[in-house]
Amino acid sequence: MREADNPVVTNIEIFPWNENFDTGIAIIDEQHKKLVYLLNSLAKQLVNQADSITLNSVFNELTDYAIYHFQTEEGIWHQYFSDDELELKHKATHSRFIDEIIFLKNEEGQLSATQIVEDILSFLTRWLAFHILDSDKRMAKMVQLMQEGATLDEAKLQTEQEMSEAMNALIQAILSMYDNVCNRTVQLMKEIVERQKIEAKQRLASNVFENTLDAICITDKNLNVIEVNPSFSRTKKLSPADLIGKHLPDLIGQHLLPDAAEQHLPDLKISLKYGALFEKIWQELEQYGYWSGEVYSQIADNPRDEEWLTLSSVKNEYGELTNYVAVFSNVANLLELKRELEHHAHHDALTGLPNRVLLADRLNLALARAERSRNTLAICYLDLDGFKAVNDTLGHGAGDELLKEVAHRFSKLLRANDTVARLGGDEFVILFGDLNNPCDYETLLDRLLHNINEPIQLDNDIAHVSASIGVTLYPQDKSTPEELLEHADSAMYQAKQSGKSKYVLYADKS
Repeated sequence: MREADNPVVTNIEIFPWNENFDTGIAIIDEQHKKLVYLLNSLAKQLVNQADSITLNSVFNELTDYAIYHFQTEEGIWHQYFSDDELELKHKATHSRFIDEIIFLKNEEGQLSATQIVEDILSFLTRWLAFHILDSDKRMAKMVQLMQEGATLDEAKLQTEQEMSEAMNALIQAILSMYDNVCNRTVQLMKEIVERQKIEAKQRLASNVFENTLDAICITDKNLNVIEVNPSFSRTKKLSPADLIGKHLPDLIGQHLLPDAAEQHLPDLKISLKYGALFEKIWQELEQYGYWSGEVYSQIADNPRDEEWLTLSSVKNEYGELTNYVAVFSNVANLLELKRELEHHAHHDALTGLPNRVLLADRLNLALARAERSRNTLAICYLDLDGFKAVNDTLGHGAGDELLKEVAHRFSKLLRANDTVARLGGDEFVILFGDLNNPCDYETLLDRLLHNINEPIQLDNDIAHVSASIGVTLYPQDKSTPEELLEHADSAMYQAKQSGKSKYVLYADKS
């Protein structure tokens, strides 16, 4: 048999490195790159059908290096986070990683060596992306801030506020990884079509179907399935015989196909149920030759699965459309992490209330609404009276529970267009919007003060706190959003100095 009939793939990158993975700490970044290199080496051996001895050798090298990297990383974090909760959680994450690898490796006897390596590769790829972008980048950012003079608490706060950058990095990394898969698939399809030989279909099966970590199917030009790989059959929970001949859009849920009306697609010369997103898919297929995006897949009574679909068109040497290749990647965990990062970037971790970042957006929206409606907006800066005594006598755990209860009471009193945010410690900001009469805020704050003054049950103890509140009104106070918060803060200090458990309206003394 000719060497060309037994191709060896040398440029496998299931985890292409992306500059968004850089943490800014040189030794950690170099070790991360080494881990990625070993991960891709393991994938290359799998794709080229290496024997189990070779696979085990590469796997053991990767595992040993991961343990070495964890030790290096923990040594760096210990210098800055000694005995802090962050350090303990990070160590626990490393420990769980090792436990999961051991669990997957111990499946020998139940699964084939190839299936075990596929499962390990899938786990490693997702875990490493999550760990670098979420945990490692967060810790590295805090280290850099502390090296610049910030305290640990200041570094934690600033890092939390900037986590939206990590979320954007995650999105870019996801797109980079799966667009890379798409490009490799397109190139392979072109090679097969150009050769125009009977064995092209077999070569496709061996080089793509048997060696991919994702679910792949091939359709004819009318999107009827003509081939599926084992992963596709397994994820769809149907046999190949049940899948052949099905219309690909029927395997994709209503998220992709929201419009029940049948419309005609002249270029495909078929009728499909499709919406605006489906139109966008065909435009990009025609312009670029592929489309990538999030879809929901569902068959029969199986649960809906979030997946990343890469759909590529294949043309013959005359430029005529002959087939489509669909690559489904299960990225439910990535998408869930993306939503969690979005939430954490805009909400206080303890109380779940909007944080300073989201407050800025809500304040700008409230100001714009007040400008349009010509109603009054009350900006209220609130500080708890007696909170320090609770922390000192009952402990920080009781203080946290008190803050959560106070936040809950605030939330119950809010109206539809109101917002309450926690800035940190025992400081809160409340926005009362759509006030027809400027004095209406007084009724709302009277009710709020009464509610806060009610005793708070903390396990076996009873706590009592009150609040000092500073208020400024827009448009009476036509200042910038930052200045409005400063004015309300200034009035809050006047309230605290004049006896606490009261509110004071800001008065411009300039």
